[in-house]
Amino acid sequence: MIGKTLGPFRITEKLGEGGTGEVYKARDTRLDRTVAIKVLPAAVANDADLRSRFEREARSISALNHPNICTLYEYDSSEGNDFLVLEYIEGETLASRLDRGALKLEEALRIAVQIADALDAAHRRGITHRDLKPGNIMLTKAGAKLLDFGLAKFRAEVSLSKGEFLPARTLTVTTQGTILGTLQYMAPEQLEGKDVDARSDIFALGLVIYEMVTGRKAFDGKSEASLIAAILERDPAPMTERQPLTPPSLERVVRACLAKDPDERWQSAADIRRELDWLHEAGTATAIPSVRRVSKRERVVWGGAVFLLLAALIASVFLRKSPELPQVSFEIPLPPQTTLTSLSISPDGRRFLLTTPLPETSAPPIRVMLNWTARLKNK
Repeated sequence: MIGKTLGPFRITEKLGEGGTGEVYKARDTRLDRTVAIKVLPAAVANDADLRSRFEREARSISALNHPNICTLYEYDSSEGNDFLVLEYIEGETLASRLDRGALKLEEALRIAVQIADALDAAHRRGITHRDLKPGNIMLTKAGAKLLDFGLAKFRAEVSLSKGEFLPARTLTVTTQGTILGTLQYMAPEQLEGKDVDARSDIFALGLVIYEMVTGRKAFDGKSEASLIAAILERDPAPMTERQPLTPPSLERVVRACLAKDPDERWQSAADIRRELDWLHEAGTATAIPSVRRVSKRERVVWGGAVFLLLAALIASVFLRKSPELPQVSFEIPLPPQTTLTSLSISPDGRRFLLTTPLPETSAPPIRVMLNWTARLKNK
């Protein structure tokens, strides 16, 4: 397809492929803009199931107009190839981002709010996505975008067969035998082949949030059977066990999303969006505890500030001026023809010791103790 044209669209690069077609980067020669072309190849155009999915995707996206849902420009056919013309989105999938580990809590909440809002818009139009997973969420500078409505179900549709809910051909297996892919984001009712509704998307949203915050999938298994059993029968490990900084209020929101019984889950994406919005707006100070690495420069600055503060406190204690006492002067009359040899003041300042020799004698000096309070004469 590279270099070919579909109507006015010249294909320049292959972007990927999925269960409902191949996706290419193309140039719209009429409007001089870059677009994404999703093609249903002529070789499978007679497959009624694939053709139905392709048309369903076109109808689903065309019914939605939301900043967090990819935009459909047109649906056409050329030389036996049916194709969708979609907005070209630059960025990476959430699945690719998660390969590098968990997201920061604030970033995870922001993406979760946007996807919940997109799901709410789809559900209000009677559309259930049925294939919500990190691979169908594109991260861009403008925000998250929800993609691939190939498995979408309209409210008036009859439930599809059990076989369609278990698209084994979309699964991939690692060298360790752990199953990855769509199966890990299915609600219990999908795995059991029961009818699905908006609450199935809510289960998948809970799984996506869990993985964004912890960096781990909520359910794992070494085989398809063990993975299905885990989803149907067990609860995932608490988020705080895998990410200790998870706010308890977020744990509560996700736990309600992952209830096995649809009636026990959140009943609308709008309710989840409001809860997540509150958490996101509360910010790191109240709802999202976080740990930030302190730089060496910051440690020096803070250490210096603490030192100066302690120095100031110590100085204020030791250099504090004593309160000024009133000045007192007094006279002490001595016997005639005597001289004062010495004057001593007791430590408490209440007594004087006067030493004076007797006149015209070699006898030892006489020491007289005077009481401060009795002999002072103020001037």
